[in-house]
Amino acid sequence: MNSSYLLKGSLQVIILRLLEIHGRMYGYEISRTVKEMSHGEFQITEGALYPALHKLEAGGLLETSTELVDGRARKYYSLSRSGKNEASSRVSDVRIFLDSLQQILNLKPV
Repeated sequence: MNSSYLLKGSLQVIILRLLEIHGRMYGYEISRTVKEMSHGEFQITEGALYPALHKLEAGGLLETSTELVDGRARKYYSLSRSGKNEASSRVSDVRIFLDSLQQILNLKPV
């Protein structure tokens, strides 16, 4: 199944939710977690992930910190105060949307 078109519209919410749960993560960790949790169904490319992270950061929803790990700089992302509120709101919106979509998908043909 090619679900990349569905994933694209949900990427920011996925990022916000993962950061809400884990506190802070770096880019590769986010993409690896999504792949593992979806059993390989969702694979986020760097070309999709980093623009989404930068957009959330520019919108004031993410904060960043950089740490030296094994001699390399690693950029960590975490939710800002407004990001925490936005994460809860967007996750709630997606749950409502999915419930409504499920009602439509469960309709029986005439």
